Amino acid sequence: MIAVKPQPPILLVEDNPMDMDLTLRAFNKRKFSSTIHVARDGEEALAWMARWEAGEGLPSVILLDLNLPRVHGLDVLQQLKDHPRFRRIPVVILTSSREDSDLKSAYDLGVSSYIEKPVSFSKFIEVAERIELYWCVLNERPY
Repeated sequence: MIAVKPQPPILLVEDNPMDMDLTLRAFNKRKFSSTIHVARDGEEALAWMARWEAGEGLPSVILLDLNLPRVHGLDVLQQLKDHPRFRRIPVVILTSSREDSDLKSAYDLGVSSYIEKPVSFSKFIEVAERIELYWCVLNERPY
């Protein structure tokens, strides 16, 4: 019998309860097999770094909102990309911001992808499906 290796978790960094619920429901609708951890602000997101340092498994991808309380999403991205081990974790900005300055800043800091949050649930399911397929199944992780 072949042992199936469990998928690493996803870290969702989202402060808006409605967007968080929409994202979790979209992944649940897809029968997603990985655990999804949630950080509700930038400080909670950064607190995961200590947990990873202590040996907790790294996520396959971080879904990061930009407009977060306590620590802005771009600052979270900066700290992740400044860390010698965590800089390799793919970070996908999932935000409602269409600001060119946010888009450019995110890519300047090393974001893996920038996705505008879909408005409809059906579009959110499509985004979840693509994230799951690419970042959790097809993408090879260097850690």
